[in-house]
Amino acid sequence: MSTLLIQNARLINEGTIRETDVYCKDGFIEQIGSGLTKPADTVIDAQGNYLLPGVIDDQVHFREPGLTHKATIHSEARAAVAGGVTSFMEMPNTVPNVLTQELLAQKYEIAARTSLANYSFFMGGSNDNLEEVLKTDPETVCGIKIFMGSSTGNMLVDNEKVLDAVFRQSPMLIATHCEDEATIRANTAHYKELYGDNATAKIHPLVRNEEACLKSSSLAVELAKKHNTRLHILHISTADELALFTNAVSLKEKRITAEVCVHHLWFDADDYDRLGNLIKCNPAIKAPHHKPQLWQALLDDRLDIIATDHAPHTWAEKQQPYWQAPSGLPLVQHPLLLMLEAVQQGKITLEKVVEKMCHAPADCFQIDRRGYVREGFWADLVLVDANRKSAVAKDTIHYQCGWSPLEGTVFSAAITHTIVSGHLAYADGQFNESVSGKRLRFAR
Repeated sequence: MSTLLIQNARLINEGTIRETDVYCKDGFIEQIGSGLTKPADTVIDAQGNYLLPGVIDDQVHFREPGLTHKATIHSEARAAVAGGVTSFMEMPNTVPNVLTQELLAQKYEIAARTSLANYSFFMGGSNDNLEEVLKTDPETVCGIKIFMGSSTGNMLVDNEKVLDAVFRQSPMLIATHCEDEATIRANTAHYKELYGDNATAKIHPLVRNEEACLKSSSLAVELAKKHNTRLHILHISTADELALFTNAVSLKEKRITAEVCVHHLWFDADDYDRLGNLIKCNPAIKAPHHKPQLWQALLDDRLDIIATDHAPHTWAEKQQPYWQAPSGLPLVQHPLLLMLEAVQQGKITLEKVVEKMCHAPADCFQIDRRGYVREGFWADLVLVDANRKSAVAKDTIHYQCGWSPLEGTVFSAAITHTIVSGHLAYADGQFNESVSGKRLRFAR
């Protein structure tokens, strides 16, 4: 089997930065230490570049099956790996919606054949598939996804009895999209009457407002506390919701956790003037005053994980009028670079970036032997050159959709190498797709 030696790296791991070497064999980290000289199939002289655990993105939409004109598991996993994301957890609102164990298994089969990154897929919940949900294996599936707000197909769960039953009986973590459907419908009717067909994306945070988010998130927390459910609320976008979460206990002790996405930390409502539908997403990017409060909650550990909610659409789809343009933006190639830029801006430390993007997702989902650089763990690793700039441009984007709301951005760092389960999958702009990623396992 293959061996890999990384020398002279500045390892960022478990709250420290130190220079060391890492030796990998048969997919795993075998030895960490200075001055390692073991023979290896591949030797990388990191020359003082940063070495991180691979980023784990707990929320992506890779569009396969059924929406492959937008993206595929193959195309978006490549983009992820180019950005240092070695593992992803993908959502069930594909076509057909993943509401049966058979459909869930089919997605795993596609990934086993085509995904360069490690993978897991959420089982979807609806108003009428509780029996199927309860068959989900906690050791091989990342979680149950509940849309407590509008979604694709039959995935809105708005029946209070069903919600209560799912929270009461779920054998594993429930991840929720929280926006109150009644509030959104009322706001939609109001703004359609006000603007008609002349509405622009600037009204998106008013249609999908703070009230919709808080009402739904509060309900999810209430149900989780009632039944002691393991709840993870996705993409928190408002300061109003932050009081729902705590930093009084460690992440491993929490029963209720929360995620923040890179676009809610990077953009705010002032950016609709420049980017319009390109940053239309659900929940909406909100008014500027929310952003610093999201950052503060991330730093003080009320918010636990940084993710992307990568959700690509074609350029043509995004050019439609506001009411018709779909919500979502492609981001999985750039979350680490975005956060490293925030380090340059003094908003967060390197150690905290690694905690929130690597360690915390592994702990939150109880992923087996990933998320840390430790002997005996899977070799999911990323090398970063902090002195090499990288630009987001058409010829550097790997998303199938071919565009990014970040185009024109020049980052002050570059991803040079990505190792996925011991396989050097990406090096200096080149992919090696001879080995697929692995299915994530969970120590539950």
